[in-house]
Amino acid sequence: MENIMKIAEQLAIKEGQISQVLSLASEGNTIPFIARYRKEATGNLDEVQIKAILDLDKTLTNLAERKETVLAKIAEQGKLTPALQKAIEDAEKLADVEELYLPYKEKRRTKATIAREQGLADLTRLILLNDPQLMTKAEDFVSEQVPTVDAALEGAVHILIEALSEDSRLRSWTYNEIFTYSFLKTSLKDESLDDKQIFHIYYDFSEKLAELKGYRVLAINRGEKLGVLTVKFEHHLEKIYRFYQSRFKVLNRYIEEAVVKAAKSKIIPAMERRIRSELTEKAEDGAISLFSTNLRQLLLVSPLKDKIVLGFDPAFRTGAKLAVVDQTGKLLATEVIYPVQPAAASKIEQAKERLSQLIETYQVDIIAIGNGTASRESEAFVAEVLQKHLNTSYVIVNESGASVYSASELARAEFPDLTVEKRSAISIARRLQDPLAELVKIDPKSIGVGQYQHDVGQKKLSEQLDFVVETVVNQVGVNVNTASSALLAHVAGLNKTISDNIVKYREAHGRLRNRHDIKKVPRLGAKAFEQAAGFLRIPNGDNLLDNTGVHPESYATVTKLLDYLGIEQLDELAKTKLAQLDIDVTAEKLNVGVLTLQDIIADLLKPGRDLRDDFASPVLRQDILELKDLKIGQRLEGTVRNIVDFGAFVDIGLHDDGLIHISDMSQSFIKHPSQVVSVGDIVTVWIKSIDDKREKLNLSLVALDEPN
Repeated sequence: MENIMKIAEQLAIKEGQISQVLSLASEGNTIPFIARYRKEATGNLDEVQIKAILDLDKTLTNLAERKETVLAKIAEQGKLTPALQKAIEDAEKLADVEELYLPYKEKRRTKATIAREQGLADLTRLILLNDPQLMTKAEDFVSEQVPTVDAALEGAVHILIEALSEDSRLRSWTYNEIFTYSFLKTSLKDESLDDKQIFHIYYDFSEKLAELKGYRVLAINRGEKLGVLTVKFEHHLEKIYRFYQSRFKVLNRYIEEAVVKAAKSKIIPAMERRIRSELTEKAEDGAISLFSTNLRQLLLVSPLKDKIVLGFDPAFRTGAKLAVVDQTGKLLATEVIYPVQPAAASKIEQAKERLSQLIETYQVDIIAIGNGTASRESEAFVAEVLQKHLNTSYVIVNESGASVYSASELARAEFPDLTVEKRSAISIARRLQDPLAELVKIDPKSIGVGQYQHDVGQKKLSEQLDFVVETVVNQVGVNVNTASSALLAHVAGLNKTISDNIVKYREAHGRLRNRHDIKKVPRLGAKAFEQAAGFLRIPNGDNLLDNTGVHPESYATVTKLLDYLGIEQLDELAKTKLAQLDIDVTAEKLNVGVLTLQDIIADLLKPGRDLRDDFASPVLRQDILELKDLKIGQRLEGTVRNIVDFGAFVDIGLHDDGLIHISDMSQSFIKHPSQVVSVGDIVTVWIKSIDDKREKLNLSLVALDEPN
């Protein structure tokens, strides 16, 4: 119950909703299933909210378990006071619990430990009292282990240093002081390791920790890791020393020495490590969140249905690999041509003829060109060929991850007789036809729609990206008769084994006719069917509902609804009746939840609807655009390829994407580019600046004066 109260406070969600989510999850229900088919129970919470509840519950449970362990260990020592117990119980961060536990942890032998064993603790007390006869009394502590007065005083100071360094109030104050007022400074360490000057702005950089942006934290971390940058903190040391000294009624040189050493050697380094760790964690969470948003938008890019596509995987010396696929993604033909130099002119002419033949033979609608090596040269080649094929266009496709897929076990199983490069061309073609179906075959980290994804916690990143893929797949729905095993594996309730079994069952028995056929698949039990059924689609099956998001558990409700309205078939008149229905009144009469009824009606109005159809389709081109063709102020259309904290990268048909800086996205202030654009958006942009030497282009979403 305590967890539920804290979750409600942190997430601003009602306790009853949280309780229902935790209960449903404990019964083995998946997040997509809870979000889609248990809306009445959760109060219509979406997948992100449900995951946030489950994640926070896990975090709070781990924190509570650690508190119990720490309290028990301190109690065993007989040192657990009511005040300390309350401080530990009230701690909201694991790091704060560890700070409070620090003085009671079992330690390795330190100089302070040895000094205590030598009986020097009483001498430390004399130092604290500023005893006027300190030097004389110190002689009483000289022994075989402590040969001189100076050695005795040194040991006593070590005890004081350790006591100061473990003082939780001093550490807490120092943490807040550093985070609020200290600066992080970076300087150049080795320019030879930064040949592209990626870290140039950090060669001499300083910013207050409290104001440091997440993407800067990750960039600095990477620069330091690569050996390009040196990173250090700048503190108000005198202020810190004065605060420490204020804890003492009197001062002497031994106390002042202990203060400086405790601060510089113990507390400040510990707080620096903690703060950098926390800044990094926060920056990673921000980067992962941005990557997740970009990935979701990429997966939801509208598919190009019913098009014959030629995938074109460019290369210089080894030739371009081509693959033609039909409207369903089935491979029709593969080819290797040599369309660009260093190929001889005769080979380039042969390549033009062969590409023309493929276009004519297979009635190719669109050519999908990968954006990797030789992409720009291949684009010029394709544009020239298409002058004779006016019904065919081309589009540049982000091929990130295509090579990962083409060398994978999945690709080898799908096309065992093809080379890696030809598989890559197929992937590029299919990625244009159905981005979601193809991208799920690739590790999300390889898709390339984020920032610093290789510098964040890979386990946390993978978990979040897998969640995004799972959410999108289930929101879109999956055709159980055509989906690959890789796509089926992301359906709620299914796993790799069951997905493989579905494909094998199809191959052995033919297409499934209805959702009840799914129960015949080996290893697919009642719980898996319950979780998956509503997300699996069967177009042109025995039952219209099998091609909708209506769950089989609600089929009886649909029958009651249609009987209630006197509907025998779903014609336009029937849909008009459904659209004009009083939901609240009908839900009460049919004894069904309002939210469930709303979803049922939405599915009946548009059976087989693909939510991706609401998103923009790619911009198709027939002629090439070069940097020399552009002018400042020129207006163009482009596709948003990636969003980062400082702007968005847009494909306008050049080899490299142009950058819209966040300051050029709106005439009013915005906190983040995602407030204005999404990955896959088709946007109108204006050329702001052109850097011919670096082949860089800056764009603006704000209209500029167009050239005459």
